[in-house]
Amino acid sequence: MQNRFIDLYSDTKTKPSPGMRKAMADAEVGDEQKMEDPTVERLRERICDLLGTEDAVFLPSGTMANQIAIRVHCRLGDEVIADRTAHIINAEGGGTAANAGVMIRMLDGPHGVFTGEQVREALRDPNSRNAPRSRLVSIENTSNGGCGTVWPLATMQGVTKVAREAGLSLHMDGARLCNAAVKSGTKARDYAACVDSLWLDYTKGLGAPVGASLAGSKDFIKEAWRQKQMLGGSMRQSGVIAAAALYALEHNWDRLAEDHDNARHLSEGIANIKGLKIDVPRMETNLVFFEVTKPGWTTAKLVEACKERGVGMGAAAGNRIRAVTHLDVNRADIDAALKVISNALAA
Repeated sequence: MQNRFIDLYSDTKTKPSPGMRKAMADAEVGDEQKMEDPTVERLRERICDLLGTEDAVFLPSGTMANQIAIRVHCRLGDEVIADRTAHIINAEGGGTAANAGVMIRMLDGPHGVFTGEQVREALRDPNSRNAPRSRLVSIENTSNGGCGTVWPLATMQGVTKVAREAGLSLHMDGARLCNAAVKSGTKARDYAACVDSLWLDYTKGLGAPVGASLAGSKDFIKEAWRQKQMLGGSMRQSGVIAAAALYALEHNWDRLAEDHDNARHLSEGIANIKGLKIDVPRMETNLVFFEVTKPGWTTAKLVEACKERGVGMGAAAGNRIRAVTHLDVNRADIDAALKVISNALAA
């Protein structure tokens, strides 16, 4: 057993640092719903500047941001075009159907990244009475189910061109947009320019305890506020958590490169453990996916064996294991985790 539990289950496992906790304790607050919380307003201005958008709204979660965006962009019976690995399909409890009444047309992009031509081929005939109406293209950057793959800006621009020509709106699930920006060197606002709406998560690599910001045009955000109210997400003195988000943006953005380096170190270590299989070059950011090939072992068995020895990981689709690096995990922790994984398989 490790001296302390090394939790690689997700980057949502991060805990507020002492500096972040102090910022939260010292936060100036007011009624957020009436635009009277100065800390929330500062966060809104910061996000608009970062993403180059007209407006933004602070939300309890990224999943709510996706659900609100889809409700704003679509009408009952419309169709959303997204990759088959997308979070909105696989990890939001069927919310797109329950909350927005839309269908999803799934694309099969390499590692979660599809092309403009694939979108073109998926478009419905707008004159058909029988087919659902193509309304929205949803992009996830980085692609979680695609092993944390970063969308090349040129590929995203190609998707944007096709969608615009067809009169479709575009939305970006930016749960790990900060990782994509740091890894690629592309400015977040350049990615944002490709879509009509997007959101940024504070609870993953940025290390805040709660919250996400949904951004877009003033008209889009005006309607997003209505949907936020309908979904029960209105908040009051939320400057306490907005302060954590501001601290995260200021202190934890650039350091994401460290998480990427640790993930590569973890990937290379896993590649050297007999009985495991991993495509090291595919692991671009902080998400590491690998398979168990040793006879007699399963994904669940190895995850449980490692947990008992002090290392947390998660079972993922396709009989894979997912391990995620974050700011609460250092290089020594990665080396310790590799030792645990190796010893567990050898036991």
